Amino acid sequence: MKTVFNIVLTLCVLALVFICYRSIMNPIKFDAEKASRDKAVITRLLDIRKAQAEYRNLNKGHYTASFDTLIEFVKTAKIPFIYKVGELTDKQLEDGLTDKKAIAIINKAQKTGNFTEVKKFGLENFKRDTLWKTVIDTIQFSTNFNVDSLRYIPFGNGTQFEMATRNDTAKSGAPIFMYEVKAPYDVYLNGLDKQEIINLKDVQVKLGKYSGLMIGSIETPNNGAGNWE
Repeated sequence: MKTVFNIVLTLCVLALVFICYRSIMNPIKFDAEKASRDKAVITRLLDIRKAQAEYRNLNKGHYTASFDTLIEFVKTAKIPFIYKVGELTDKQLEDGLTDKKAIAIINKAQKTGNFTEVKKFGLENFKRDTLWKTVIDTIQFSTNFNVDSLRYIPFGNGTQFEMATRNDTAKSGAPIFMYEVKAPYDVYLNGLDKQEIINLKDVQVKLGKYSGLMIGSIETPNNGAGNWE
């Protein structure tokens, strides 16, 4: 009888140790895996932010709510770059020259064949050309960037980011363009400890914050800031 009691007691102790171990290790494992997934989601959100910023630059301040449009833009849209050779000296600047005036003098000389003014102002080695490069070849996206994956939430099993835009008007009458992109915890943390996810979401709700990762806001202009920043 004593032996049976000792065995039962030992099993109870082991069970208690296991329960304590799980109660300690589960949150640690969850936090570690969450941090890894957060990093992947944030990396893609930052790529989306870069693409949206460039889209806005070439579309009169507007953002797009369509991933089809944004992806096609990254693949095909071209950005102008000024190729520069030579810089104006302090003396040239004091004489009233600017890049614009220097280019005008050079263009005029090329059309007329008279390079007297070019030599007078010392612009023989001055050059400015406009080059056009595609967004995907110009913007510094993340390592191993794949534009066709831009719409998908990492670890989301094919679920797309929630992307929306909103246009408004400031009190001054100036237009306001906003966008937001969201990745819910339920999507990219799917498969991890359910209770830990519930606890995490509960904290966010109590704090009045979004339960997930996001950039931008269609409620308040924030220039695409991330809610982790």
